Amino acid sequence: MTLDERKKRILWAIIQDFIATAEPVGSRTLARKYNLGVSPATVRNEMADLEEMGFLEQPHTSAGRVPSHHGYRYYVDHLMQPTELAESEKELVRVSFETKVKMISEVIQRTGQLLSQLSSYAAMVVSPCANRTRLRHIQLVSMGRGQAMLLVVLEPGIVQHRMMELPPDLTSADLETISQVVNAKISGSQMSELKLTIIREIYAELLRHKSLVAMIMDLIEDSSRSKEDRIYLGGIFNILNEPEFNNVEKVKTLLGLLEQEELICGILSEQDQPGVNVRIGSENSCDDIKDCSMISANYEIDGQRIGSVAVLGPTRMQYAKAISVVEYLTANLSEVLAKMYRS
Repeated sequence: MTLDERKKRILWAIIQDFIATAEPVGSRTLARKYNLGVSPATVRNEMADLEEMGFLEQPHTSAGRVPSHHGYRYYVDHLMQPTELAESEKELVRVSFETKVKMISEVIQRTGQLLSQLSSYAAMVVSPCANRTRLRHIQLVSMGRGQAMLLVVLEPGIVQHRMMELPPDLTSADLETISQVVNAKISGSQMSELKLTIIREIYAELLRHKSLVAMIMDLIEDSSRSKEDRIYLGGIFNILNEPEFNNVEKVKTLLGLLEQEELICGILSEQDQPGVNVRIGSENSCDDIKDCSMISANYEIDGQRIGSVAVLGPTRMQYAKAISVVEYLTANLSEVLAKMYRS
């Protein structure tokens, strides 16, 4: 829907004012604060038109107007001015990521902390999902007493391990042979793309160790479903401090959602477009966040999506700032993980 320039200016001013104050906006306030060049009566008529067009809503208890979800969408798509992080904020990110870390989980945690700190909203970071990452190699390490540790090394440097029982007649040389054959077949494969033909080839070459190979393949598959360190949640009190969440039932609903990690992972997995994705209110697939906005993006290594970051806040959100935070941190996270992988 096309708006003329005056309606655009008035809608922009209403949203700016409501984001700043959380109070319904009246025509007299707009005319006084935003130098619109028209009388309060004209502003009032334009606001009535914008309400009729679905861009504004009028709370029952107020003469002022507030933006609708449709109004916020028009604002984000057509009226919002992009913004950059301040140099001090960029420096904070640089210093945080330059500090030496060895574990992917540490990088994920730092990213989440920065997201919530810089955006002032709740932050979510989904760790590299195992079934979307590639296998580097496996290694069988004898632990003595008929046991071995299976190490499954995924890109970008994620290591998962499982203990397994060994047949009594198995030697260290057998373990080495099994590791070599399995690695020759699966190294570089995506976890979700392990073909039945590859598995059959492994069985054919290691027929003598068929039962052990079956156990190894089951454990590799189990690694792809691991929930360990799947998601970082932070800054929850940021969103609970917003006036929209003074309602106890709303708080209970939101906290209940944030306890369901698998549900959150599912919501973020819907992010299948490049760049930053903005979902406003009713655009969210989950009913529990229909009063919230979520800004999300995927982080990648060599063009391969391996995880997601997001901020969650009220629909009355500082969209330009939140978008720039998500965009900047996603790019930096991708770069840090790529360096960890290559090293």
